[in-house]
Amino acid sequence: MSAVTKERNYTRFSARLARLLAGAIAVGGLAGCAYQSTSTGMASAPAAPAAAPVGLQVNPPTPDPRVGLAPGMFDAGEAIWNLDLVSATPPPDRFVGPSNSDLAFTGPYAIQGNYDGIQIWDISDPANPQTVVTYVCPASQSDVSVYEHLLFVSGEGFGGRLDCGEEGVEEAVSHDRLRGIRIFDISDITAPEYVANVQTCRGSHTHTVLEHPGDDENVYIYVSGSAPVRPADELAGCSGAPPDEDPNSALFRIEVIRVPVADPASAAVVSSPRIFEDLVAPPTHGPAPDDIAAIEAARESGAFIVEVMGQEMVLPDQATQQLLGQIVAQRGGEGPPTVADSAALRQALPAIVAQMAGPGRGDGDGPEPGPTQCHDITVYPAIGLAGGACGGYGMLLDISDPENPTRLSAVADSNFSYWHSATFNNDGTAILFTDEWGGGGAPKCRASDPMEWGANAIFTIEGSEMEFQSYFKLPAPQTPEENCVAHNGSLIPIPGRDIMIQGWYQGGISLIDWTDPTNPVEIAYFDRGPVNGSQMQMGGSWSVYWYNGVIVNSEIARGLDILELTPSEALTQNEIDAANSVQLTHLNSQGQPIFEWPATFALAKAYLDQLERHGGLSAARIGAIRAELAAAGGMSGSARAGALRSLADDVSGDAGGAGDAAKVGMLADAVQALASAGM
Repeated sequence: MSAVTKERNYTRFSARLARLLAGAIAVGGLAGCAYQSTSTGMASAPAAPAAAPVGLQVNPPTPDPRVGLAPGMFDAGEAIWNLDLVSATPPPDRFVGPSNSDLAFTGPYAIQGNYDGIQIWDISDPANPQTVVTYVCPASQSDVSVYEHLLFVSGEGFGGRLDCGEEGVEEAVSHDRLRGIRIFDISDITAPEYVANVQTCRGSHTHTVLEHPGDDENVYIYVSGSAPVRPADELAGCSGAPPDEDPNSALFRIEVIRVPVADPASAAVVSSPRIFEDLVAPPTHGPAPDDIAAIEAARESGAFIVEVMGQEMVLPDQATQQLLGQIVAQRGGEGPPTVADSAALRQALPAIVAQMAGPGRGDGDGPEPGPTQCHDITVYPAIGLAGGACGGYGMLLDISDPENPTRLSAVADSNFSYWHSATFNNDGTAILFTDEWGGGGAPKCRASDPMEWGANAIFTIEGSEMEFQSYFKLPAPQTPEENCVAHNGSLIPIPGRDIMIQGWYQGGISLIDWTDPTNPVEIAYFDRGPVNGSQMQMGGSWSVYWYNGVIVNSEIARGLDILELTPSEALTQNEIDAANSVQLTHLNSQGQPIFEWPATFALAKAYLDQLERHGGLSAARIGAIRAELAAAGGMSGSARAGALRSLADDVSGDAGGAGDAAKVGMLADAVQALASAGM
């Protein structure tokens, strides 16, 4: 079995431990490996389920149709509410089996990462997406981003090759191995040209493309790599020693790559900011009730149990078999492992895990160190900030100097296990972090799982600090056969509201209104039954993003879904039309764009609908404004402009006595913009 095939067989975190152990074996030993903690937090009391904001009428179907859906790969039961499934396209034959990962968009194309390469779809007809390119180039996990004519792809595992070969890399040290960023020229998107790569010491689990205002010549990539540090013999300068022993350590830092747009082949790491300085490992929650029961059952059956950062977990079969095989080989034996081999492994496991725990872990000398790497960084260039989801902490970063981001503040929460990703609201006053408890490969949405674990946490941004407001978790319990936890999503440009579409692996996708950060509310969803009804099998929504009027879902096992918003009591057609008036040239979810709305009647009507929904103006006044907007819409030229200017002045005068003066101001501005556009 090749290294690539071995790596593909690991579930994406049932665990990270299995992948790290097996990866260490694949390159010839366990020395020097660093295990990234997956548990974090400062103690927080569990929050009661949040109620909907006053005036937001949401009446989901009861009982919840997501519960009890029939299993199946391409014929599973489905439940949908306030969304329309436009198309569901299976993966091409070559990518059936290996997991689909993240998405990026450029022009009419969706680019979908896959553990065996990239898939490019033409989504100009959402009802009938067309395959443009199936590019085979194995690497975990092939997260993708675009900028102009350039495509960037992450590679972290030990089996990725510089030449994109499928045979993997078996040697402990090899200059054929790719761990870092691949760069493609997609000027002709039907024929991507592999033009360069930038190797990093820990590879690239994910990456972030930063388009920095005022710098048109370069684009920057923030690299997040969580794998063990590679040997210096493979990449010069790599060191896994603690920073106090080696100031050039590859731990406790991120990498910043500068890519000259006109000469991407000269891309290189230009800095390694240590944004984790002085952070210590925060306290953590224990296992959930079902996990405790599973560990005890596994112990009674003779499974191997390991303690990682104070918590017990069952050693996955893949890692168990490889470690036993190593023991057999070391004693020069043949055939299956013996009872004595199993006993030797049990005795050795504590030392193996301690070795993987990294510098300072478990030495009893002072507090444990905090995270050594981020999982994901979302940059918001329009406000000069980034949100770092960094294993044990959520961070707010200053990115005004793109090569030297600095930490402004960091938050931790004992209810969070693994800070995974971040999303700002459009005006930059709030940020939402996700918790990938269980790493994406475990069922963490069971009925007995706490609603504060594996959820979203919402913070308001107060100057350079973040203030906790609330949690949100998928409200529909999922089965033990469905990997489910908070994962990737993006804002939808509904004007005047903070609305996000989000993937929950086999929990499906959920549309969340978090305009009131203290009361997030689910307003739509789409879900399927388990991929396999009798045992855990990876599937579900890795990531789902809004792009130019459609919602595109990367389904790990089932391919590509495209959905659209539908009007409901929580979302009007005017709001949908206003959102769809925003047109992007490209989208990287970790490079968050600022949404700006063109002057349209839909925009003004959307604000008016919101004022009606929440009682921000009297019903009589709302009716009168609607009538005047309709009348102006029937005019043209200077008559229309004059009518709209007069209406804008009148609406501005309404603000003083309005229940929602700010929203009335938005309406007045929208009408005034219409007047200017109509001249």
